[in-house]
Amino acid sequence: GIRVQVRSVYIEGRSLPSRGQYFFAYRIRITNNSDRPVQLLRRHWIITDGNGKTENVWGIGVIGEQPVILPRTGFEYSSACPLSTPTGRMEGDFEMKHIDRVGSPSFNVAIAPFSLSTLGDDADTF
Repeated sequence: GIRVQVRSVYIEGRSLPSRGQYFFAYRIRITNNSDRPVQLLRRHWIITDGNGKTENVWGIGVIGEQPVILPRTGFEYSSACPLSTPTGRMEGDFEMKHIDRVGSPSFNVAIAPFSLSTLGDDADTF
């Protein structure tokens, strides 16, 4: 199947805690452990701040790409998320499809919740 690993880190230099601005970077690694090539079509994030306020973000691809991930290979990218609280979490899913057959239906790959925290890296998964 498809494996998604995430690592997040607080970026102190781009944050202004006195103004309620906390900036987090995260790195995603997507590994295609299947024997079929896949393409990442869309992303959906659910971002929750420390007060429990949630925001849904949808978009085409990631970082301006809709990458094809060949069998037994991976794709990595980095992005960032601003929050108004010093802690929060993100979770969501990627919509993908197999590209070796015309008309293959798309499928969703879950991104397990991961923390955003000023207290340190969330390196549990990678």
